[in-house]
Amino acid sequence: MNYILAIDQGTSSTKTVVFDEEGRAVAKSVEPLHTIYMENGFVEQDPEEIIQNVLASVAKCLHDFKSRGGGVEYIKACGISNQRETFVLWDKNGKPLHNAVVWQCKRSIEICEGWLKSDYATLITSKTGLVIDPYFSGTKVQWLVENSESIKSAVNSGNAYFGTIDTWLLFRLTNGESYFTDLTNASRTLFFDLQSLAWDDELLQIFGLSSLNLPTLMRSSASFGKTDFMGLLPSTVAITSLIGDSHAAAFGEGCFETGNAKATLGTGCSVLMNIGVNPGKSGNGMVSTICWSTEEKVEFALEGVIVSCGATIEWLRNELGLFASSQETQEMADAVADNGGVYLVPAFSGLGAPHWNMNRKASISGLTFGSGKNHLVRAALESIPFQIRDVIDAMESDAGIPLRQLMVDGGISENQFVVQYLADLLQKPVVNIGQPDVSALGAAYLAGLKSGVYKSIEQLSKLNHNKKIFQPSGNTGVATAYEGWKQAILNHS
Repeated sequence: MNYILAIDQGTSSTKTVVFDEEGRAVAKSVEPLHTIYMENGFVEQDPEEIIQNVLASVAKCLHDFKSRGGGVEYIKACGISNQRETFVLWDKNGKPLHNAVVWQCKRSIEICEGWLKSDYATLITSKTGLVIDPYFSGTKVQWLVENSESIKSAVNSGNAYFGTIDTWLLFRLTNGESYFTDLTNASRTLFFDLQSLAWDDELLQIFGLSSLNLPTLMRSSASFGKTDFMGLLPSTVAITSLIGDSHAAAFGEGCFETGNAKATLGTGCSVLMNIGVNPGKSGNGMVSTICWSTEEKVEFALEGVIVSCGATIEWLRNELGLFASSQETQEMADAVADNGGVYLVPAFSGLGAPHWNMNRKASISGLTFGSGKNHLVRAALESIPFQIRDVIDAMESDAGIPLRQLMVDGGISENQFVVQYLADLLQKPVVNIGQPDVSALGAAYLAGLKSGVYKSIEQLSKLNHNKKIFQPSGNTGVATAYEGWKQAILNHS
C-alpha cells in the first residue's frame, strides 16, 4: 500500500500524519510550538524554532509509523498545510530578518486605519477580496519596513524574501532550491489579485514593497520539490501539495461542490463556503478567497472569520472556573431547558465577520437571580452556532447560493450540543466526518492527486468512513433564541 506524509503546521503545534490509500490515519504525532505574546498585541514565533518543531514532529511520526510495521519506502509524497497569514522575511542565504509575524498580531492597526481612510481602500478590497485588517499579512510587512532600518534596506535592495509558512518550510526543507507558494496562501497576503490569479504590481507599489521578492505561484496540488527532511528519510520524497489550513480542511471534508461549506471550530472559527469557479464579492463583511486549486481547476470561496469560538469556553474554564474540563459543558448545557434569556457576546478580541467591529468588547446580558452557571455555559456554547448562522446568512446573500450542508471539524465539533444546535439553527444537515485532522487530510488528498495515489476527486468523495450526519430535529426554540442573540449584538454595538 502507498502512503502520504501530511504536515499540518499550525499556530500552537505541528501535527504530522501518515495516511493510507483509503484516507485513514495510520501514524501521528503532535509537537507543541511556542508563541511569543508581547505588549500592544504583538505576536511572533521564532522561524528557526518552527523548522525544528516540524522536524521533531516528522521524526516522531515516522517512528510511530515504523513501530507499527510501516515501511518509509512506501511513502510516495508529502503534503503541507499551514497556519495562514503568518509570514517570515529572510535574506538570500535563508537567514530570517525578523521573527515570524503571526496572523493574530495587531501591530499594524494604525496602518490599517490609515488605508481605510485613503483613496486606495476600495481598490485594495476589490482586487484582493479581503478587508483591510491586521489579520492579513500585507500591512504587517509594511509595518516592519517602516520600523526597522535593516529590513527597509533589505527590501529596497531586493535582498528580502517574503513567504508565508508554507513557503518558509518549503525553502528550508529543499535547501533553498524551491521558492513557491500556492494560490490559497497567496490570497491571504493583500498582494494577490483574485481575478488574474497573480501577484499585483500596483498593490505592491501602493504598499511600498515593489522590490520585495515573492515566491512563484502554483496550484495547491503541484510539484513543489523534494526533501529528505534533513536526513530523517533515507531518500527524498516529493512535496506535491501546499495549502492554507482552513482551505485544506475544506478539501479534506469534501467541499467539492458549490454550496458546501465547512466550519473549523477551534480557538476561533473559519467558515468557508465553496461558491464555484468565479470569485464573488461581499457586501456583508465576508472576504473572497481561493477555496482550493488543482492543475485542472480553481474553486473560489467566501470566508467568514469568527474571532472567538473555543477561546470563549477556555475563558469560562480558566478565568471563571465554571468547570474543570470542556467535555463537561455538553452535559451542563443540556441540564437547562434553554439559556434563560442569558446571552454571551464573545467579543474578547473584537467581533469578526460579518460585523468586523474590532473595538467591540465582550458582554453578558440577561442575567437574573434565577441564572445559574449552566445558563452561562449554555449561552457560551450557543454563541458559536449563532455566530456561524450570522456568517452563513451573509454568505447566502452575497453569493446567491443556498447552503447545501455544513461540514464541521475542530475540537468543539466533538460537542454534540453545539453540532445539533447548529443543524436546528441552520435547518440544514451538519456533517462531522469523524477525522480530527482534516487539514492534514486535505493536504494529503491534494498531494495524493498529484502523485497518483488518488485518481480523482470523485474517488476522494467516497473515502470518508466515519461520517456522522446531524439532521434538524424540529426544535423551534432556536429561532426565538437567535432573535435574542441579534438583539444582544445590537444592544452593545
